[in-house]
Amino acid sequence: MKHLPPVHGALPAWVRGIDRLTDLAGAIAQWALLLACVISGGNAMVRYVIGTSSNGWLEIQWYLFGAGVMLGAAQVLRLNEHVRVDLFYGRWKARAQVLLDLFGLVVFLLPIMALLTWLSWPLLVDMISSGETSPNAGGLIRWPAMVLLPLGFGLLVLQAFSEIAKRVLWLQDRYEMNTHYEKPLQ
Repeated sequence: MKHLPPVHGALPAWVRGIDRLTDLAGAIAQWALLLACVISGGNAMVRYVIGTSSNGWLEIQWYLFGAGVMLGAAQVLRLNEHVRVDLFYGRWKARAQVLLDLFGLVVFLLPIMALLTWLSWPLLVDMISSGETSPNAGGLIRWPAMVLLPLGFGLLVLQAFSEIAKRVLWLQDRYEMNTHYEKPLQ
């Protein structure tokens, strides 16, 4: 797992708390993805060697992959490894990059993730109350996968607040963060 450089200047406790929560979610995401790969390989072996398969195991694999994506997204944001459309960003000075990051976090990420958290919550509640299950034979209940949506979106909202605070503190020269952005190979 990639680690950020040491902090020069104290971050507020709430920012450190969000970052720790995001680290925990990121660690769970790593294990979920590893387990999804193991189950996928096991399913393939069983299907080709024994000639049988299980919808339940396929769905567990999908649920774990969903956990990897939804729980890992906030960690990707925290580590500044998220996808960008980089036409100019990589050539800009650190201050311009931080200002653009702030704009994107405040205007796009935060409101959209908050909206998706709010919209996904009633779907989860309906799924739990109805006891919805997969229509596939041997399929699983659906709410454990659905809980990943408001949870993942909510973690992104929290991490967005943390990243906003870090950038504002950096602009005030009260926090030193790594502003280096490595443009992906094209």
